[in-house]
Amino acid sequence: VATALGTMAGIAMHRYKLKLLTFMVLTPVAMPEILLGVSLLLFFIQVLNLTLGMLSIVLAHITFSIGFVAVIVRARLAGMDESIFEAARDLGATPWATFRRITLPLILPALVAGFLMSFTLSIDDFVITFFVAGVGVSTLPLQIYSMIKVAVTPEVNAVSTLLMALTLTLIFLASRFAPDVLKGRR
Repeated sequence: VATALGTMAGIAMHRYKLKLLTFMVLTPVAMPEILLGVSLLLFFIQVLNLTLGMLSIVLAHITFSIGFVAVIVRARLAGMDESIFEAARDLGATPWATFRRITLPLILPALVAGFLMSFTLSIDDFVITFFVAGVGVSTLPLQIYSMIKVAVTPEVNAVSTLLMALTLTLIFLASRFAPDVLKGRR
C-alpha cells in the first residue's frame, strides 16, 4: 500500500511542484520516530477514536513508509527526459496509456527500491509500533524486545538469522529475476 501511495505522491510531487504536498509527504521521513509515534497515537485515539491494534499499526507503517517511496520515485522521475511524455501525447496516447507504457517501465527500478526500503524499515520499526500497538498485539520487533529483557536467548538468535535470510533472499530474487530493473536498464 505504501509503495502504491508513495508512487502516486512521488509522481504528483514531480509533476505539480506543490510545496504543501512535498511538506506533507516528507514530514514523516524527517520527523523523529518518537515524535511520530506519539503524534499517531494521539491522532488515532483523539481524532479517529480508533481502538489500537493491528489496524493502527498498519496505518502507522503506511504513513511513515510513503515518504521513503515518494522520495525514491521523485528522484527517478527527476532524471528522466520530459520530451518522452510529450512525444507520447503528440502521438495520441491517453494519460493512462502513457503511464502504463512509458512512465511505469521507466520508474520500475524506483518502485522495486521503494518497496524494499519500506519493507525493511517497516519490519524493523520498534518505536512507532510500540506507541500504536494495542494490548495483546505483538509484532516481531515488539516480541524480540520482550524476549531480550531478561537475556538473549537462542530463539532471538534464530529469529534474527531468519529475518536476515529473508531480507537477503528478497534482494537476491529481485536481482535474479529482474537484473535490468535494478540496474535501471529496461
